[in-house]
Amino acid sequence: MHYITRNNSQAPIIQGIADHSWQARGLCHNMPPKVIDALFFHASRNRSAIDEAKTICGKCPVKKACFDYALDNEIRHGIWGGLTEDERRPWHRKVAKRLDYARVKAAFAGRDVHLSDAEREAVTRHAYVRGWSPERLAYALRLDLDWARDLMRNAAHAVADRDRYWDQAEEDQAADETPEDDEASPVQVPRQVQTDSLIAALRKAA
Repeated sequence: MHYITRNNSQAPIIQGIADHSWQARGLCHNMPPKVIDALFFHASRNRSAIDEAKTICGKCPVKKACFDYALDNEIRHGIWGGLTEDERRPWHRKVAKRLDYARVKAAFAGRDVHLSDAEREAVTRHAYVRGWSPERLAYALRLDLDWARDLMRNAAHAVADRDRYWDQAEEDQAADETPEDDEASPVQVPRQVQTDSLIAALRKAA
């Protein structure tokens, strides 16, 4: 595992799953292999080694990238992103349900990231309301075209269900606010208003 600290790439921007350039910016990058083994792959319950490693990780500029790397690659042993194996265990268990909008935004920017099911669904819905084609989604997520079409179809149903729910909610609210002796009927919010609002919210989230 020593290649992790011997990467000589100086590129400052992560381009995809196979890009390890962030590792060159880690504070542990130039440490001797023996020191790395002693600190980050320490013996069980070696509290002094754990504390020293956590101190280094706490100041590291690529702490989050290190943590994500361990989760994405199912690395259970050692300290990654400032967390021990025991501390990362709950994150490994729920990684399939992770929803990190920074990763959703990275996918839209063209990065090839390990998306969870929830993150892929967020990307798909955002792509649908933006008017993306299944071909564009397939390219962005590195998916089979038929799979991308299925995802877009599911997103269309989800957005339609959401719009129906909010339309009904607006009608119910208007009915509750209208006096019984007032003959004015509630005004339904146009579907386009809901869609524009959703797009704005998604852009802000991403």
